[in-house]
Order: sequence, then C-alpha cells, then structure tokens
Amino acid sequence: MSSTKVCRLAQCRRAVIQDSPSAMDGYPQDSLEHNVPFIVASGLNSTEWHQQVENQGILIKSDLPPLDGDKAIALQEYLGQVDDRGKSWTCVSREEPFRFRVKTGGRSFLLPPRRAQLPDGTEPLDTTPILHSPFSPLSPSSALYPDGLIDSQWIRKHQHQVPSIYACFYLLADDERLKADISNIKSSLARSGYKTRFAVILLGDLDGDSTRLSERVQDRLESIRRGTALDPKSIFYIAGEGSDAKLNEAMDNVLAALYKMAIEYYRDLGRHARKKRSRGLAPKPTVPPTSGTSRTLSLPDWNFRYDFKTAVLAEFRQELDAAIRSFEQAYEVLLGQDVLDVMPSWSPRWNEARLLSDIISMRSLRIHFWMGHTSMAARRWQTHRERIGDFVERRGRGTNNYGWQAWEARWATAMANLMERVGIAGLEPETTTLFLQPEKALLGERLKPWELLHHTGYWYKLAAQHLVARRTLAHAISDDDRRPPDSSPASQVASKAYTFDTYLCPDPHEEYPLVGGGVNHGKLIIDSLGAAREQFLARNQLLSVAEVSLDCAREMVALELWDNALDMLQPIWVDGFFRHEGWHEASEELCWLMRQAAAGTDRGELVVAIDWELLDTRFAPRANWHYDVSKSLDGLRLDTKPVVSLTDKSSRLFLSAGFAFGQKQSKAGEECTAQLVLVSRALLQSTPVTLCRVRVEFQGVIKPIVIEHVAAADAGASEGGDGQELAVVALKEEVAAGSGDDLPVVLQGQCDLTMRPGRRRILEMNVALREDGDAQASRAILSYKSKAYDVDYVIHFDETAPATGWYVAGATRACQLRSKTLSLQVEPRRPKMQMRVDKLEQYYTDERIDVEVELANDEDESATVQVDVHLSGEQRAMVRVVVAEGNEHCADEEEEAERRICGIRLGSIGKGCSSSFVLSIDGVAAPTKHTVQVRATYHVDSDAATTIVQKLSMQLDVVAPFEANYDMAPRIHAEAWPSLFDAASIEGAQAGAAMGITQLWCLTCNYVSFASEHLRVVDTQVEVVRCSGGQGARCDIGKLDEVADEGLVVGPRGMVSTRFDVVARKMSLGDRQAVVLQLQFVVQWRREEKGDVNASRLAVGEYMVLGSEPRVLASLGHGGEALRDGRTAADGVMELRVAIENPSTHLLTFGLTMEPGQGFAFSGAKHTTVHLLPLSRRFVYWRLVPLVRGAAVRPRLVVRDKYFEKVLRIQATEGLTTDKEGLVVWVRDDF
Repeated sequence: MSSTKVCRLAQCRRAVIQDSPSAMDGYPQDSLEHNVPFIVASGLNSTEWHQQVENQGILIKSDLPPLDGDKAIALQEYLGQVDDRGKSWTCVSREEPFRFRVKTGGRSFLLPPRRAQLPDGTEPLDTTPILHSPFSPLSPSSALYPDGLIDSQWIRKHQHQVPSIYACFYLLADDERLKADISNIKSSLARSGYKTRFAVILLGDLDGDSTRLSERVQDRLESIRRGTALDPKSIFYIAGEGSDAKLNEAMDNVLAALYKMAIEYYRDLGRHARKKRSRGLAPKPTVPPTSGTSRTLSLPDWNFRYDFKTAVLAEFRQELDAAIRSFEQAYEVLLGQDVLDVMPSWSPRWNEARLLSDIISMRSLRIHFWMGHTSMAARRWQTHRERIGDFVERRGRGTNNYGWQAWEARWATAMANLMERVGIAGLEPETTTLFLQPEKALLGERLKPWELLHHTGYWYKLAAQHLVARRTLAHAISDDDRRPPDSSPASQVASKAYTFDTYLCPDPHEEYPLVGGGVNHGKLIIDSLGAAREQFLARNQLLSVAEVSLDCAREMVALELWDNALDMLQPIWVDGFFRHEGWHEASEELCWLMRQAAAGTDRGELVVAIDWELLDTRFAPRANWHYDVSKSLDGLRLDTKPVVSLTDKSSRLFLSAGFAFGQKQSKAGEECTAQLVLVSRALLQSTPVTLCRVRVEFQGVIKPIVIEHVAAADAGASEGGDGQELAVVALKEEVAAGSGDDLPVVLQGQCDLTMRPGRRRILEMNVALREDGDAQASRAILSYKSKAYDVDYVIHFDETAPATGWYVAGATRACQLRSKTLSLQVEPRRPKMQMRVDKLEQYYTDERIDVEVELANDEDESATVQVDVHLSGEQRAMVRVVVAEGNEHCADEEEEAERRICGIRLGSIGKGCSSSFVLSIDGVAAPTKHTVQVRATYHVDSDAATTIVQKLSMQLDVVAPFEANYDMAPRIHAEAWPSLFDAASIEGAQAGAAMGITQLWCLTCNYVSFASEHLRVVDTQVEVVRCSGGQGARCDIGKLDEVADEGLVVGPRGMVSTRFDVVARKMSLGDRQAVVLQLQFVVQWRREEKGDVNASRLAVGEYMVLGSEPRVLASLGHGGEALRDGRTAADGVMELRVAIENPSTHLLTFGLTMEPGQGFAFSGAKHTTVHLLPLSRRFVYWRLVPLVRGAAVRPRLVVRDKYFEKVLRIQATEGLTTDKEGLVVWVRDDF
C-alpha cells in the first residue's frame, strides 16, 4: 500500500475511547502490583498517617518537630520521584541502583497489629488460645476464616503498611532529646514484633555556623551512634550546604545503601516462609469453626500459601528465577487434586481460587517478560487458558455461557495490558515488528505460530472476538433468567446459581436485563477493536486495519455513532482496500454501513456516491430497495444541492468506459475514426440512468470531445448482438471567440446517453486531426444531472489494461485491432513551403551577422505564414528580424542564453510567390557557435484549421579574425626629469598637470589573420583600459607606424607588425608607488569586397611602470646620426649613451666599469663613479670605434650599486640588443 493511504488513515484518529481497555480493574487492588521494597521517610512534614486497622495498631511516634525549610521540600520532591519510579512495571535492571516505594510523612506511623484479638462473645476455651495475624485464615476476625487461601490484604500489608526500613530525618543540632528519641523509636519497632530495619538520616543545620559544625560533625555523629547503639550502616549524614542537585546525589548514595538492607529484610521473610513450609504441619485456628462446613485449610492449602508468599517476597528482592519457580509451584499445588479439585463449584472459595490462579499466571507472565522469555510467556498464557477451561468444563458450569467468554476476553486483554505496561523490547510501533523470534532456550523446538509473541493489536482483536461471543450468548439467555432475583421464585434463583458462570462478570439479570440497558457490549467491543486498530495502523498493516475498522464501524452503527463510523470507514472506502483485493462481500457491507452512517448525518454527497456504487452487479441485490439513483436523497435534510465528484481511483461504479482509435497512424488535415464504449454493469432490477454529457480528454494534439444527450428520437442507434447499441455521432468543431489561430477548442456532438442495465453503448465518430504529434486518450468524464443532485464521474484510461476492441454493427463480439488502441500518431502534413538561406561561409567576432531567409510557396493555393525564430549559443547576442516594409521584431532582452522571437506574421503568400526577411545578429566579442532555428507555421486558405509546419535549422560559426603577441621595450625619454629642488617650477605648474617623472616605452604589436579570406585593415590603435596606482598617473599613446588611407590587405595567416610609443607620467612628484598599466590593441577592419568597418579588441595585458627601483638604460648612436640630445656622432664612430635613473628619495652611488674588447676601441672613463640625487637622472657617454664589420661586438659595461654591492641589469633601447652575457652591438658591413 502507498504512503498516501497510510497518511489518510492516520488522519482519521477521532477515537471513540481514549484509553486502551484494561483487564486489571476486575482484580483486587494491589494483587497485581509490581512489588519493590517499601520504606517510610519520617519527619519531613507534619502529615500524620491514619490506617484503618481498628484500634489495635502499633504507633511509632516521635516528640521532635518535623523538618521544615527548602531542604525538606526538596527531599519530599526527590522521594516523590523515587516513589513514582517504584510504581513502574518495567524490569529493574542491573544498572539501576535501587527502586523503592516511599511514603513521606510526619513523626508518627501506625503499624498493623501483629496479633488479632478474639472476637466478642467467644466462649472460654480449655487451653490458652494461640493468636495469629489478623490477615491469617486462622484468625476468626479475618475474611479468610476458616478455609480461605490468601488474598491481596497480605500483599498490601507488605507493600503499603509494614515498611522494610523506617528512616527518620533529623537536623544535626545541639538537641539533647535526639538520642532519646532515636532510642524510643528503636524500642517501639522492637516491641511491634516486626523485623523492620531502622535508619537515621541527619542533615546539617543551615542556621548555625557551618564551619563550627564541620569541625564537630564527626564527633557528634559518633556520639549519637554510640548513645543509641545504632549499626554504623544505619546512620547517614547529609551536608546542609550545596544545591538541590548535590542533595539528590547524596540521597542517591543513601538509598543505594538502604536498598541492600531492604533486600536482606525481605530475604529474612522469605526464609521464614520456607521454614514454615518445611515443618509439614497444618496449624490450628485460634477458635475452631462452628458454622458452615466447619472446614479448615489442609496441608496442601498451607503449602500453597507458603509458596505464594515465597514467590512474592522473591519478587520484592527482584530475584526472578526464584520467584518464577515458587509461582509455578504454587500454581501446580492450587490446580492439583488436593486444593481446587476438592472445592465445591458453588462455594465462593471456588471463584477465589480461580482469582488466585489468574493472579499467579499474570505475575508469571510478567516475570517471563522481564527475563526476555517471550515465547514461553505466550505458551504460559495458552496453558493457563486451557487448564482453566478444563477445570470449568469438568467442575464448573461449562464454557458455553457468557461468563466464560467474558473471562476469555479479559484474559486476552490482560495479556495486552501486561505487554504495554512492561514494555516489550522489539515490539515498539516504530520497529514495525509483528512478532518476536523465540528465545534461545526454545530455538530447537517446533513452535506453533501462536506461541510466538505478537504485538498487542492481535490480543485486543482476540478479546473483541470473545466479546462478540459473549454478547451472542448473553442474548440467548431466557426471559426467566433475565428477571431480577426479587421477582423470581427461589427455585429459579437457585437454578441460575448452578447454570451461569458469573466469575468476574455480572449476573444474568444485570448482564442482559429485561428492562434497562445492562452491559454495553458494543462499547466494550469498540474499545478493544479501537485499541487493536491503533496497533495495526502504527505498523502499516493496512488490510488488518481495514478489517478491524469494518468490525468496529459495525458496532458503531448499531449504537448510532454515525460520525465515528464514518471516520472509521471513509478512508477504507476511498482507498478501496476490499475492492482491490476482490473481497466483494466485505466491500458490500462497507458500503451499506457507510450509507447508514451518511444518511444519519445527512451527508448527501456520500450517500449519492455509495448508491451509485451499490448498483454494480458484483453486489447481491437487497430486497425492498429501490435501486433508483434519482431517489438517493429521499428523506435527507439538505440545505444546498449536492455536486458530487467521483473518480475510478476512489470509487468503482457500475459504469465503465473504453476508447479506441480505428488506426494507429494518420496525418494532419485528415479524419480518424474512433469509438467510445460505455458499459453499464448495473443490477437488472435497477432503473436506467441517463447521462447529460460525456467528455473525452486527450493528451497531445487532439482537443476534447463533448457529447451531449438528446432523446432517442433525434439520434438513432442500431442494435447489435450481446446487448450492444451502436450509434454514429457527428462531431462539429467549435472555435473560441476572438481566437486568431482558427484552431478548434472542442469537438461537439449529440447522442442518446441513456444507460440501461447490462447494456453496452458504442459511440462511433470521425475525429478531425488539425495538428501533428502524438495523441492519447487520457480520461472520460460522465456527467449526470437531476433535480436533487449532480454527479461527475471521472474514468481514467489505463494503458496496461486490455485494449478496447472495435465493434461492428451486427457483430456479437468486438474484434481486436492492436494491443494499444488509446494512442494515435498524427504525422505532419508534408509542407510545400520552401525555405532558402543566403549566408556567408564564415563569420567573425565583433561583426554583425545578416542572414536572408526566403520562403517560397509551392502549395496549390495561397498560404498565410507565421514565423518563429529561436537563437541559442554559448554567447548571448541580440537578434532582430527585419521583414518587408521595414518592420523590425526584437527578442526579449530579459532572456539569458536563448533568444526567441515568436509570432512574426509574413501575411499571405500567393501560389508560386515568395517572401523574405533578414535575420540580424549583433556581433559578439568571443568565438562561439550560434544555432538558429526558423519555424514557419502556415495554413492554406481552404483549410484554416489545419496547421502545417516547415522547419529550418542552421549553425553559424563565429571565429576570431586576428590574434596577436606583444613586446613592451623601454626607451629613453628626451625630456629632462623635474627637479626635486626646483620649487619655482613646481609652484608654477598648472592645476591638474602631471608633475611626476616620465618613462617612455615602445609597444610592438604583431598580429596575425586567422580569417579564411582576405581582410582589409583600416586602422590600428592602442587604448588604455586602466592606469592606476599611487596618487595617479597619465598615459599617452603615440603611433609610430601609420596605415595607408586605402588600408592594408591581410591574407590568411598573414602577419603585420606595428609600433606605438607609450608615455607614462606620474601626477605627483612625491608618489613612490608603481603604476599598473592595462592596454588593449584595436584592429579596425572590414571584408575586402564590402561591409561595415568592425573593431576587434585584443587584450594586451598588464604592465608595471614607473616603479621606485633604479634602472639603467643604454642606447647607441651611429656616425652622422643626430642624437636625441641634439649632438651628432662622428663618422665611423658609435656613441654609447647610458642613462641611470633614480626614482627613489634616496641618494644613490653607482660605479661604472668599461672593460676593453678585441672587436672595438672606446673613448671614455674606464672606471667612474656617478652620484644621483633623489628623483634624478644622469647620462654617461662612451665613444666606440668598431674594428670589425658585419659582426657583433660586446661592450663589457658593468654598473654596480656601491652601497648594496649589487650589479644592475642594463636594459637595451635603440640600436642595442642584449643576451645573457650583456650588451650586443651589430656593426653593419657598410659602416
């Protein structure tokens, strides 16, 4: 089942009974209580205990006032929590240090009397009478006298009246009465005859000096212990300081120590009980019985008492093995031939013995659960049921009466209650476990299924079954037995006593009286079924939930709990549990129950839905029912007219529908034959149902089909065999008002839609196909209207179901066309509209793309055309469509990667004519691929409803026309550097002028054409993208190589070089930070034949200029050439000029060394020193006379920073090159 069904069931949680039914209420109080050690905490408040033990109680009293204050309140709260834990039925684990039942109160406590007194009026005896406990069957004042076995009063005595430990709380103060009070209480406990242990718990005095008390506390405690002769293990001290958490921790330690003492107390009592049993003697009563049967307890009876006491005392000690052995031994003695077999069934002691057997069995089951013996517990439950049944059948009143069924229900409920209160590990609802595997001790045995412990839902369900049997047997009681005893003869009263088993259940006149309600059996059954349903639902056992809900709702309907019954049944009806499993009888009962509940609550919609479902032939007809859907709401009080919506997923009505296309494929513009088959599976005695409308909906290109009802006289039908009626329906296309595409929105027809019981109606129609694509019949909506209500029934067509056959008039059966008749493939009508494209072979970045698309009409008549354009690609580009007369259509700018232009109307194109439009795509900066799809939708004038589509797809590759590399070389700027010491020049500068140092660079751009054709370069430029850093700088670009006016033609793979001067100047002379220079190279070009000029921008990169480090620049002048400083070099002589720049604010000193070489001679200083002021530049000159021609010479010039002893790299400028060895001068042959 799906998770949706689970959620729907879980939402309907309107519980009739809030709590689970309990079987413990019928047993005496305290008889099934979990027994743990009982202690009394005295002196924590002023409350005094009053026990109903007549006036013979033993009073334990103290004259000291009780404790008060915050600590006393905290102790009471803590001990209250301990007492709450002691009430739990969970097992006491080894990790749990203690578990107690605690009573807190004042300074006095009343113990029950140790010995009972003789009753008044007793005649004098020859010997001194031996007095016994007031709870013993030997005492005449006991309710068990003279032949009662044992009752819950003995258990209550040890669990609530006689503590194992009497703990007194005192303040450790200088009170001389403390020792006397402790001694007095010890004496009182000793005189009582009980073996109750005594403990003293002393608290530090918060009102005194805590330092002084801490020094004296040990001596004070020792003095109290010796003065009262207390055992060192019985006196405890708790410091008065600290928080409540520390107080609780201290009390944990105290109770853990007291727990061992309490266990020893109960061990002594158990030892005493075993010692009595070993004597083998039956004690005599205080006074011999003189009335009734004068029967006293035999030795087996006393052995049972001792075994029962031993088992309970072992449970006090949490010794589970010993307890289960003693309980089983007591059980066998009780059901043996010497105890229960000798009791007369009419005696009240018979029921008391049965009660004891139940109590022992439940206590044994609980111990099995604690020990993890789940399968042994299930077997033990079944064993007790069988043995008690055998006893009742042999010695009692038999098992064929309501009393036995009442006990069976109670026994099953008791098992569920035990499991819930103990908490069985592994059967929690969240585990979804249905039953537990057997324990290791039983793994080798062949267990029966019911010997595996199942969750409580099964036990509650079993109890409900016995409650139903109890009700059946109770209703079979004769009228004479149902009369109360005061109105019946004595003989009949006596007869009833021997006929009916009234163990833990009412007498016949109370169970099912002639007058009055008696026992509400339906309420009891609902309680049990409701508890079982919750357990099944928590474990997703949905079919079990449905079954139990049906049983529960049956009882609710009998009690006229209409709303509760609907809450139970409606989720099952909607999800169709019984319907899907084919359980027709259960489904029918579900529907009739729901109809009763829905009619009782005036739920018109639900009544209509159920009445329509009950017409189906899978349900048996019910006598005296009209089976007319028009009368469904008769007798209901409704304010509005119901409108009911049903679907085959939630309801299964008597109507079904099928659809079939006559062929698998067809073409747009043609017609396809189809059949709609409507079948009525209504009961033959039902009245015909006339539908007002049938609507068939499709997925795909076919519009809905709507068939309206008309009388049979207006729409004829041909009769076929096997109850068939074949009708041909003419469909008309309806177009929505204001629609511009002339496509139909619905196909409409008319036919007689009267559905007669057991008949099949076939509606054959021709469906016009206007669009191409796939179509599939998805669902049919059957509509019914009457004066009382309206119904819409949705039937979904299932592809996996057997295909609907094709019916022919006169044939008895349908012929099978193919496996899938719901789908139809509509092929497009072959378009004759031709599309031609005029485009170039290659497109480039930064170039606008214009593509002309021509549409030529080769149809036989004029056509109205509409165009859609779809552009996609890696780069986003704006697209426009320009049609005739200058109309322009643009794509939406909000779209991201894809651009669409839809609904471009080209108007009517005549036969043999053409129309064109231009697709324009803006240039993109990076290479990409554009995918262009053009979709022309048109229709010819004679068939405006049939759409014809012609598609064109093309890919436009866009590549980069140029790629380049760059070289940024330094140059010596001719202008002098500004002086840091020339204040007049700085102050006289204009505002905004660049006053910092200047550097000259030469940028060489080598660009290569990657185009597949010749391109004409019109111009080249270098643009400054960013010039940032420090306090600002200015950058000027100068072109060294000009392009001719007609441009430069560059062929494929052709390379061209061009140079630019880059002058960078800082705005401030005091700016020391470097400047980042980012440039881009711009190539303006166009195609050689025609076209607009395009600008391609290539990133040059970033360069660091105007730094603060010194640099050395070298240039060379040849003979006869004018140098930058205005001088002229002599012929045959070269002038080497070295510029040393100091852009820092420090005084720098450099040493220059020129080494002689074999290939040249030089004139100038061989060793010299140059001092540079901050922000200054100095020039040093050498004249070189080369001794070779057509070869390279290497001037060995070294520039060294004398302070850092660092050799500076010499950067070559005009006329020089460098390699790893230094400067290189090339001497021409003609020099």
